[in-house]
Amino acid sequence: MNVLRGRNERRAFSAETDVVVVGSGAAGSIVAREVARAGYRVIVVEEGGYYAPDEYGALSPSHALRTLVREAGLSLAVPLGNTPAISVMAGRCIGGSSVLTGGVCFRIPDDVLYAWKTKLGLTDLGPESMAPFFEEIERDIAVETVPEAMRSKSTQLFVRGADALGIPMKSVRRNTRGCRGASRCNFGCPHGAKISVDVAVLPEACERGAQVISDALVERVECNYGVASGVQGHFLAPDEPASAIPFSIRARVVVIACGALHTPLLLKRSGLGSKHVGRHLTLHPAFRVGALFDERVDGWDGAMQSVYSDHFAREGLTLVSAYTAPNVLAAAFPGVGQEHRRAASSLANLAFFGAMVHDSGGGSIRRWVSREPLVTYRMAKRDVERMWLGIQVLGELALAGGARAVMLPIFGQEPVSSRAQLETVTKASRPTKKVECMSFHPLGSAKMGATHSDSVVDSSGQLWNARNVVVADASVIPTSIGVNSQVGVMAMAMRIARHLVERLGQRGRAAA
Repeated sequence: MNVLRGRNERRAFSAETDVVVVGSGAAGSIVAREVARAGYRVIVVEEGGYYAPDEYGALSPSHALRTLVREAGLSLAVPLGNTPAISVMAGRCIGGSSVLTGGVCFRIPDDVLYAWKTKLGLTDLGPESMAPFFEEIERDIAVETVPEAMRSKSTQLFVRGADALGIPMKSVRRNTRGCRGASRCNFGCPHGAKISVDVAVLPEACERGAQVISDALVERVECNYGVASGVQGHFLAPDEPASAIPFSIRARVVVIACGALHTPLLLKRSGLGSKHVGRHLTLHPAFRVGALFDERVDGWDGAMQSVYSDHFAREGLTLVSAYTAPNVLAAAFPGVGQEHRRAASSLANLAFFGAMVHDSGGGSIRRWVSREPLVTYRMAKRDVERMWLGIQVLGELALAGGARAVMLPIFGQEPVSSRAQLETVTKASRPTKKVECMSFHPLGSAKMGATHSDSVVDSSGQLWNARNVVVADASVIPTSIGVNSQVGVMAMAMRIARHLVERLGQRGRAAA
C-alpha cells in the first residue's frame, strides 16, 4: 500500500490534489476509493500510524490497545446526572476502528431509515434508497453468516438460557474470511481473517493512484471566501515530541472523516459548521454480564461474537454475544489482591454476554486542553430504564442457562445466584452511576439534516456554510441506530462519495 509515514519526515511537506480525505477508517477509505475509481487524485491523511495486518496481528491485546486505540482505550464520556461513566473505544491507525471491531455487520434497521425519511425530511435515505449501498458494501468486505460451529461454549450456554425463556437468538453476520475463532477481533485479527478496510478498500484506492499519509494530524481546514482550499497540520514523531514538522495539502474538496469524536473538533478549529457541531452525540451504551458455571467453559475458544437477539428491539435493546481477550476481561473483575485473584482464577468457568441501548442522543463534544475532546453524556430517563432491563434480561439468561452465580456489571456488587437477588439489584436498588458501561459506536455529532437550522450537513454530506467541505463519517448519522454501525457508516460514506464524484464531474476534471 502506498503509505508515506509522517513520523519519518524531517522536512516540511506540501502537495496538491483534487480531494483530500481526513481520516482512513470505515468512511474515509470508502470515499478515497470511490474518488480514485472515478479517476480523480486523492490523498488520505491519518493521524494514527500504519501497521500492516501481520504487524498488528502479532501484537498482544494490551500492546494493541497502546498502539492502535485512541488514548490506549482510556477515553471516557464524563457522566452528567444519573448516568454511568462510559468508556469510548476508537481506533487511531490506518484503517481506523475498522481494524478493531468485532466484525459484526448490521444494516441500519428499516424503521430507523423510515423515520429519517418521514420525520427528518431526509427523503432519499429510506430503506429502498439505501439497500443498494448496503448490498455493495457487504460484497466489498465479505460479509458472511457465522456458522453455529463457530459459537463458543460461552455463547452456547447463554443461547441455552434464551431457549428456556423463549427468547430467539440469531446468527450474526461478520466481515470475515477464514475465521479461526481466536476471540480477539477487537485488537486486530491475528490470522488476517477480518476483512477490514485496510485490507479490502484502501489497497484498491492506492492501486488507482491514491496516496495515504500516516502520523499526520490535520489542525485546520483552509477556506477562501467560504470555499475549501485544503488542509494544514503537522506530522507526529513519537521520538521527537517537541518537533512539529508542518504539512499542507491544497485540494478542490476537503472530506472530513475523523469519526464522531474528532470531526467536531476539526470543524470548530476551522471556524466551520453550525451550533449543532459537537451536539446530539449517541453512544449505544453497552454492558456485559458474566456467568459462573460448574462446568468448564473456555469461552475464548470460538468466534468473539456469533449470535444476537432483536427480541427486545421495541424496548430499545439489542443483545449480542461477546467474549473478548481473557486478560482484558480479567482486568475488569471485582476486588483487589486475593479477592481479585480468586475471581480471575475462575475465568475458565465464566461465560459472558452483552447488550446495548438504542439511546436518545445525550452527548456533546467540546475542545479540551489536549487534542482529545471533552466528551460529556447525560443518559435519558428512558435509556436508564432500558439499561436496567438489559442487565436483568442478561442475568435471567445466565440463570436459565444453568449458571450458579452471575457477575453483574456494577462496581462493588457481589455476584447474585437467584432471580430474587437479581431483581433486588435491577428493580430496587439500581446503583446507576456504578454500572460498568462502554461504547464502540459514537454517532451523530455533526448530524445530517434537511435544513441548516437543525443540522450540520445536508443529505449529501456537504457542509451548509462552506462550499466543497464534505463530512462523510459516523458523525453525520442523524440518530442512534441501535445496532453495530460499521456497515451503516460505510454505506452512508459510499452514498456521499457518489454524490461528490457527480459534482466533481459537473465542474470539470482537473488535469492529472
